[in-house]
Amino acid sequence: MQTIKIGIITASDRASQGIYEDISGVAIKDTMEEYLKNPLEFEYRCIADEQELIEKTMIELVKLKCDLIVTTGGTGPAPRDVTPEATENICDKMLPGFGEQMRAVSLKYVPTAILSRQSAGIKDKSLIINLPGKPKSIRECLDAVFPAVPYCIDLIGGNFMEADEEVIKIFRPKGK
Repeated sequence: MQTIKIGIITASDRASQGIYEDISGVAIKDTMEEYLKNPLEFEYRCIADEQELIEKTMIELVKLKCDLIVTTGGTGPAPRDVTPEATENICDKMLPGFGEQMRAVSLKYVPTAILSRQSAGIKDKSLIINLPGKPKSIRECLDAVFPAVPYCIDLIGGNFMEADEEVIKIFRPKGK
């Protein structure tokens, strides 16, 4: 079974300064450990909400050959929320269906989900997914989009992900 390398980026001025603990990054790691049967290797970064720094960190994780890079924070409408812009700047292709699905699911819980700007894209052989900042929302969004993640990573030449079907049902077309 192949080892899956997962990059986690928390974009938060306060968490990066140690003002509060980064529970969002932990929530992503815990969720990935529940979802996947593969051995996992994590590259974790907690950084300030600075677009140039976010872009640089994403590129660093792509160069480290992360199959999946998951960001949390910086997806709202506030002036310092720039994670989607950073993602779009560095990606070769954007995958708008991820953001559409995450917003659709989040709207079942909170009307302010319409303000969220989650997105996803591909850089080289890495899939980058921007998630909201709250752990509950992270899980709801990942539950909604993760079924498509392993096949997307197959298509871009990443490592083969094996999910725990008791936790999350992934989809691959027949014969794949």
